[in-house]
This record gives sequence, structure tokens and C-alpha cells, in this order.
Amino acid sequence: MKGNQKDSSEKPIWDRSSSGISMTRPGRLIIWLILFISVTYIIYTLKIVSTTHPCEDLTSESILQQRPEKKAVTVTVKAVPAEQEATDLNHVVFGIAASSKLWKQRKEYIKIWYKPKKMRGYVWLDEEVKIKSETGDQESLPSVRISGDTSSFPYTNKQGHRSAIRISRIVSETLMSLDSESKKNVRWFVMGDDDTVFVTDNLIRVLRKYDHEQMYYIGSLSESHLQNIFFSYGMAYGGGGFAISYPLAVALSKMQDQCIQRYPALYGSDDRMQACMAELGVPLTKEIGFHQYDVHGNLFGLLAAHPITPFVSMHHLDVVEPIFPNMTRVRAIKKLTTPMKIDSAALLQQSICYDKHKSWTISVSWGFAVQVFRGSFSPREMEMPSRTFLNWYKRADYTAYAFNTRPVSRNHCQKPFVFHMSSAKFDPQLNTTVSEYTRHRVPQPACRWDMANPEEINTIVVYKKTDPHLWNRSPRRNCCRVLQTKRNNTLWINVGVCRAGEVTEVNVNGIVVTVARTRGRMRRISSTGNRVGGEGGVWEVIRGEAIDVDERRKEIVVGGGRRREVVRRRRGDP
Repeated sequence: MKGNQKDSSEKPIWDRSSSGISMTRPGRLIIWLILFISVTYIIYTLKIVSTTHPCEDLTSESILQQRPEKKAVTVTVKAVPAEQEATDLNHVVFGIAASSKLWKQRKEYIKIWYKPKKMRGYVWLDEEVKIKSETGDQESLPSVRISGDTSSFPYTNKQGHRSAIRISRIVSETLMSLDSESKKNVRWFVMGDDDTVFVTDNLIRVLRKYDHEQMYYIGSLSESHLQNIFFSYGMAYGGGGFAISYPLAVALSKMQDQCIQRYPALYGSDDRMQACMAELGVPLTKEIGFHQYDVHGNLFGLLAAHPITPFVSMHHLDVVEPIFPNMTRVRAIKKLTTPMKIDSAALLQQSICYDKHKSWTISVSWGFAVQVFRGSFSPREMEMPSRTFLNWYKRADYTAYAFNTRPVSRNHCQKPFVFHMSSAKFDPQLNTTVSEYTRHRVPQPACRWDMANPEEINTIVVYKKTDPHLWNRSPRRNCCRVLQTKRNNTLWINVGVCRAGEVTEVNVNGIVVTVARTRGRMRRISSTGNRVGGEGGVWEVIRGEAIDVDERRKEIVVGGGRRREVVRRRRGDP
């Protein structure tokens, strides 16, 4: 039993000692781990304390101040240049195609418009000519140059002449003839013929519309529909003149000789130029103030109804009749320069008005002519050129033109009384231009219409204020007003910008007849001026002696037998 007690007494001792040994080993490991961590923490803390900056006040201001500063960036701002100088004559170089055989007479056309002190240009001839100092040629003409040899270029068109190659290269040769200093101020090259007359002020007005730093090919078409078909509706006709911007001229000069080699079968110089423009991808920009005038006869109808655009040029002056009667061609053009110097912007611009008291239609082509018609013509009719001319192939074919025309009236009562410009001046007291127009005396058959006779008028005086900014506004025809006067042989007219609400209203002071639908071909109606009842279309006629209505032909005629003349077709009919 004692033994059992001993054993029992020793067992816990053994257990305690063994348990103590087992608890001591992991405890030491934990102690060493804690010591290691503590030492590491202390060292790390001391390192942080020794290397960091002292704490700062983290206010909003301090936070903003602590943001990284951006490096200063120096931005070079180019000074805005002053508004670019407007295009003027000193920015234009003219290239004029001329022939030595025709130089003697055609140089007179160049003298009319070319001013050597204000302009730059060259006349390009095929052969040398004598320049006579006693005639003033050196002082009043551009410098004369001889075109380069073109014999190496092929030309196979049997109907044309190989001088077309020489003429087509004039723009390139003009560019190459300029020195580096002269090129700096060039914006445009303008091409024309020796029988071309330019209105240079209007030319500048047109060129100012375009950016000279871009590629532009500016000109107009032929008046002949057939000519445009044979050559191109996308080609500028050089006789009427065309303009090429400087960048386009540079591009053209680099490729033109190779381009010409590819088109030996073309007829003239203009189609060769257009072919090269097509290769460059530059289309024609149309300005209808350039006039080729591919017509024969009298230009009166075209000049008296000029389109609403600046009158820039005219060509073929040796082919058509003088623009003023009883004068040489050169003298007639010189006469036109008188109003040109006073108000070039308004030259040949048409105005239409009515004398309601006398039942007249009046058309003013400022600086050129005034027409007075018996009766009432609508503005739509009056703005169409009357066919006083023949087409380029000398045929009286109204379908041969590239624009609308109207026939010359066969009824002698409807033929216009024409008054040509005799003088023009600027009146400083009235601050307006005063132009006089004198009647062109031609035999006028008697007219039995019951209305005032324009034959009583000898002189027409037109008052018009100068308007140099006319083409800075949207295109619109000027209005004219007939001024009442006690002088029976003088007609006074005022021309100017249309007032607010002003409209050119046709004065229908004649007979308006309603035609009934009948089986008979003819029906006579007396000229009572009353409205006749019935169904059908409305007809407008001018007061006359007797009126016949032709139902089948849709015409109204005056008189009978051989004297039957068409007065007016029914409204709405062609």
C-alpha cells in the first residue's frame, strides 16, 4: 500500500517536471519572436523618423501648395497680320495673243484699255514688228515679246492652224518671263487677244471674289450653242478673255509642254488649254461678263440687254459692226470709255420702266442706249436680247444660241425708237451722273395706234448716282423712273437702286380680250379696250385699229391682208 502511495506521490512530480520542460521550449521561441519583431519595429520606426520631413499643416492652402508645379510652357503667338491687301491691277499680269499680220490695226484696240503706268503685261507675236515711236506705241502698249519655237510639237488638225500651239503657251511663257522679284506680287494671269477690249475695273471686281491662293480657271463660253458643242461647254474662250490664278499657272507651266504633246488633233489654243486643265482637275469657273461674241452683224441686241453681271470684256470687234452708228470701230469703242470712266460698275446695266401716261415701255442700257417702245412689254421679255445679230455660222436660227433671245418685231408699231449715248458727265453739284441719249434717225413707218408717238422725243436725259459697290451686294437690276416734264421733246429718267417694295410692274394699258372657243378660224374684235366675255385664254394686245384672233395659230394680228402682223401671242404659249 505504501508502495502505491509512493508511486502516486512521485507521479505528479514527474508530470509537473515533464510538463514544465514541454512548456519552456515553445515559450522561449515565442519570446525570441516577440523580441525580433520588437527590434525590427524599433529600427524601422527610427529610420522613418530620421528620414521624413516634419509634419505640415494639412489645410486646404497647404494641400494646394503641395501640388506639383507645372513647368512654364512658352507659347509663341504669331501676330495677326493686317487685312490682306485687296486685289488690284498691280497684282495682274496680262498675256495678249497677237499676230504680226494684223498688228497694225489691232494694236489700236489695245491702246484703248491698256495703261502701261498702272498695268503689267506682254504682247506675244509670232514675228518681230516695227514699233514706231512717233505713233506713241512704246508709251501706250505692253512690252512686245516673240513666242518660243513650237515646231517640235505635233499638230494634225487639217482645219486649224498650228499657231494655236504658240497661243496656248502664252500664260506659261508670261510666267517664265517674270523674274523672282516680280513674281512675288502676282496673283492672276489674264489672257486675251489683240482684238479684245477689257473693262479693267470690272475685271478686278470679278477677281476679288476669289481666293488667288487657290487654283482658279475663270472665263466664259461662246454665244454659239454649236461652238460650245464642237469644243466644250467647260472651256473658257480666250478671245473673251480668261483668268488663271498664280498657283494654277505654276502647276500648268510644269506640265503643259507634255500635255500639248498628247493632244495633236485639237483645233485651237483654247481647247488645248482646257485639256490641260482637265488633267490638272481644275474646272471652269464661269463668269458671264467675259464676252466672246461669236456672232455676226449688230451687237445692239446683246449690249442693250446685258445680263446682271459686271461687263468685263468684248471680242471680235473686227467681225461685228461698230457699236455706235456712223463711226469707225475704234472710235465707237473710245466713245464707250466716257461712261466707263465715270461709273464702270454700271456700264451697260439694264433698267426697265414704264411711262403710264403715254403707254410706253422704256429700256435703259446705261452708258450705251435707251429704247422706247409703244405699248407694254413685260420685264421677262425686255431682259432677253433681241436678235439684231446672226450666229457664228451666219444663220438666222434662234436655236443656235446658248441663251434665250427674242425676235425683232415685224410690226412697225412695235419697233423701238433707239437713242444712243451722246455725252456723259458727273455733276458735282447734284452729286450724280448725267448722261444724254440722242435719237438715232432712221425711217419709221406711220403707225395708226391711238397712243402718244415717241417720234416727238429728240433727247433722253438719264440721272444716276454712281454706285462703286454695286457688285458687293446681291445681283439685282436697278430701277428706273420716268420724271414728268413740260418739255415735250425731252424725256427725263432717273436710274438707281430699287427702293423698298419697288417692283417693275408691267403697265397693261391696252386691250385684254377673252377669246371664246369657236369653230371658226378667225373672229374680228374691235379695239374698244373693253373686256369681252367668254371662255378661253386671256390675250394681251396693244390698242390698235382692228384685231383678228387666229384660234388655230394662237395669234392676235393687227390689220388685214398683206398688212397682217402678229402683235402678241397668247399668254403661256411659246
